Amino acid sequence: MAGEYLNNILPREVQKRLEQGEKLNLLDVREQDEWESGHIPGAKHIPLGTIGERRKELDPDKETIVICRSGNRSGLACEYLESMGYKVVNMQGGMSEWSGDIEYGK
Repeated sequence: MAGEYLNNILPREVQKRLEQGEKLNLLDVREQDEWESGHIPGAKHIPLGTIGERRKELDPDKETIVICRSGNRSGLACEYLESMGYKVVNMQGGMSEWSGDIEYGK
């Protein structure tokens, strides 16, 4: 079923790993205006519509946590990237459930 990507992580787990000093590869696939209105510091921004041509900016051998507003678009991005051989995890609930640090602007 679409939107039911199985390899998930909860926002609070991501936050905990960041607070413990872990270096995570975070990919935000939301649109530019959503990104500017608040994203996780250190995340990489590649809107979902451009992921096909920009996927080479990601390291296929490192786990990448994919983020959107609610978890649907990031789930689609995960399915696509996984089919290309990337190690990806979907941040379930997305930024709407994120309570950690937020950075604004481009």
